[in-house]
Amino acid sequence: MSDQSTTHFGFQTVPESDKAGMVHGVFTRVASKYDIMNDVMSMGIHRVWKDAMMDWLAPRPGQRLLDVAGGTGDVSFRFLGRAPGAHATVCDMTESMLVEGRHRAEADRMAERLDWVVGDAMALPFADNSFDVYTISFGIRNVTRIPDALREAYRVLRPGGRLMVLEFSQIPNEGLQWLYDRYSFNVIPVMGQIIAKDRDSYQYLVESIRKFPDQETFAGMIRAAGFGQVKYRNLTMGIAALHSGWKI
Repeated sequence: MSDQSTTHFGFQTVPESDKAGMVHGVFTRVASKYDIMNDVMSMGIHRVWKDAMMDWLAPRPGQRLLDVAGGTGDVSFRFLGRAPGAHATVCDMTESMLVEGRHRAEADRMAERLDWVVGDAMALPFADNSFDVYTISFGIRNVTRIPDALREAYRVLRPGGRLMVLEFSQIPNEGLQWLYDRYSFNVIPVMGQIIAKDRDSYQYLVESIRKFPDQETFAGMIRAAGFGQVKYRNLTMGIAALHSGWKI
């Protein structure tokens, strides 16, 4: 077996061919409690981060957004709220997440401007040069081969299109990172057990954050996929980070 054929699932080493199914299982199990768990785990701060993402993105009227790993539609709803006449496609590999999203009130109000598509970030079911904006929030760390997903993002964006990634990241201060680790590993899985009745899935999600590359490394991966003007901004001391790149 070559070293290319395994990857990580949290802190476990697993065959690459198994990871997508394992991630799918996690999000299928937590779908019905996903939104409330986001609020509880982050004390609501994920909403501030997503608003910061929109501030930097500055959606424009008529743009076409592809929101990959878009789950229950949080980012797409924000985008459409700021861009009259825009259209959003929410793409996620887990159909039960999309079903939860369609049940939200915003989905009814924006139905004519929204599509919900089951799809894989590494093999998107869209033509080249189809979208003005590509977003992925708290999803790219779950992808089996991140470079493949970034190349797909480049492919489906139009020339002049923009990539924006919101993801948990690394705190540059060791003491603060230690405190955050204590919270993450000791509190979040317990919350998952209490609220979602699923400790293991939230244990995986905490571990997956620690396996994700730091800010500079990930910025280099975005550049390697062909994007220009790659920049990032830390959010809440680096607990999360926003990465931006352009298809020039």
